[in-house]
Amino acid sequence: MNENATDDNVRYPRTIFIRRHSLVTRLTHWLNALCLSFLLLSGLQIFNAHPELYWGHYGADGDPAVLTIGSEGQGGEARGFVRVAGLRFATTGVLGVSDVEGERTPRAFPAWATIPSFQDLAAGRRWHFFFAWLFVVNGILYLGFSVLTGHFRRDLAPTTGELSPRHLWHEVLDHARLRFAEGEAAKRYNALQKLAYLVVIVVLLPLMVLTGLTMSPGVDAAFPVLVDVFGGRQSARTIHFAAASFLVLFVVIHIVMVVLSGTWNNIRSMITGRYAIQEKGPTS
Repeated sequence: MNENATDDNVRYPRTIFIRRHSLVTRLTHWLNALCLSFLLLSGLQIFNAHPELYWGHYGADGDPAVLTIGSEGQGGEARGFVRVAGLRFATTGVLGVSDVEGERTPRAFPAWATIPSFQDLAAGRRWHFFFAWLFVVNGILYLGFSVLTGHFRRDLAPTTGELSPRHLWHEVLDHARLRFAEGEAAKRYNALQKLAYLVVIVVLLPLMVLTGLTMSPGVDAAFPVLVDVFGGRQSARTIHFAAASFLVLFVVIHIVMVVLSGTWNNIRSMITGRYAIQEKGPTS
């Protein structure tokens, strides 16, 4: 740069706003967040009624369980534990045994993590079924919109280059170093985002819906093939719980990434659709 150049010759990066999310995407996103919150809390209420998971067609007290969240002892001596595939972990105060009004109470998940907070299987099921159907309708609306408008193909489908091991490894390293996209690259989802969203949309959510339907005796009677596909109602319950756990993990990582890459910018884009990026140009 010419040493006689003045500040008038310098071009600084400027902030521009792009339209990142459509109205339908924003509405279905927040409705999904609402539905999944109530589905999780009411699902834990249902799980508390029988806090064990099995594999196969049968499952009852005394049968070998894949997962158990239980307790032993009485009153102040009660101790909680989690047993997974034969491995046992002490979880007193978190899982298995909770403090209720100053007393230790056997309970798989604590009161603050369930809807309703008190033990009520029937109420938990009513909450769960209502938001499950609302979630399904919302999902169908989003998928239909995404296919018809090209959102799925344009914004979520990764390119061949993005799927190369070298490119994916580069993005993993960038995320590990908290280096987020800037400028033109910030206008679109990166490959890791696309893959994560596709796994949730194409695998986890349909799996949760189908296994949920498989646990219904009425649906089993109408479509017995579902029971065979998932290897029994108890296997479907276990898969349902595992898929929900992976979905919770996805949400936690999603929130962490939202905060680290710019909390207000990300939230604003999901409320108004406007996303701010730094447009870079030559410095002189």
